[in-house]
Amino acid sequence: MDILVWGLVIASFAIAFVGLIYPIIPAVLFIYVGFIMYGIYYDFNSLTFSFWIIQVLLTLLLFVADYASNLFGVKKYGGSKAAIWGSTIGLLIGPFLIPFAGIILGPFIGAVVAELLIHRKPFKESVQVGVGSLLGFLGGAVMKGVLQAGMIIVFLVYVL
Repeated sequence: MDILVWGLVIASFAIAFVGLIYPIIPAVLFIYVGFIMYGIYYDFNSLTFSFWIIQVLLTLLLFVADYASNLFGVKKYGGSKAAIWGSTIGLLIGPFLIPFAGIILGPFIGAVVAELLIHRKPFKESVQVGVGSLLGFLGGAVMKGVLQAGMIIVFLVYVL
């Protein structure tokens, strides 16, 4: 039974990392599912108050990093709030409209279209904003991956 439980915990952590690529998957939620599965099967005694405080702080940092990276990428390349919204919408619907490539093209196209339609920027400037959005998304994914790994490492330190 131990192998099954640890397999499910590891699977939930793996799904969280898939969520870095497919943002429709609530990545951090799956990390918490792993924590809770462990606590239900074994016990919550090793998951102390300090453990939960650290996890909540890392979760908040993860959300801030996600938002800030997209904002920084778009703003650095001259984008507007419309580009941020377009990028976010493209990120969510891109994988459904363009399988496999939609995760990369979605934020780019969303930011470009938003700048073209809302602010009537020239095509070249809009494409630069799209590149900034894409770089922000990729940078955010890396930062979130590091933070998620940190959450899992903290978990392992507390339970092993």
